Amino acid sequence: MKAKNVLGTELRDCSLDPLTGFYRTGCCDTGMGDLGVHVVCTRVTAEFLQFSQAKGNDLTTPRPEFGFAGLKPGDQWCLCASRWQEALENNVAPPVILSATHEKALELIAFDDLVANALAEALN
Repeated sequence: MKAKNVLGTELRDCSLDPLTGFYRTGCCDTGMGDLGVHVVCTRVTAEFLQFSQAKGNDLTTPRPEFGFAGLKPGDQWCLCASRWQEALENNVAPPVILSATHEKALELIAFDDLVANALAEALN
């Protein structure tokens, strides 16, 4: 059975290129090993990438040993819920794709904050 998103429907893929998710399935799914709770599907911005790097998590530098090409603004990526919340509090939260954000995000982030920062998306 597929996981649910924050809208209560089936969790959709976030990004297959670059391949995202804690399990690198393209989906913001989570489980016991995902201590960072990588469940918020976002479209990263330059401001967020700079913020993340300043916080010690460089998402732009390629890390081929981990199969990671580095992110650029406009890429979709599963973020840790706590990092997204921290970015929100610092006015640099990247926009969210609700249909691809795991329901577990609601344990750490207010639904209204996710909606207020959501991209318009076709849910067909």
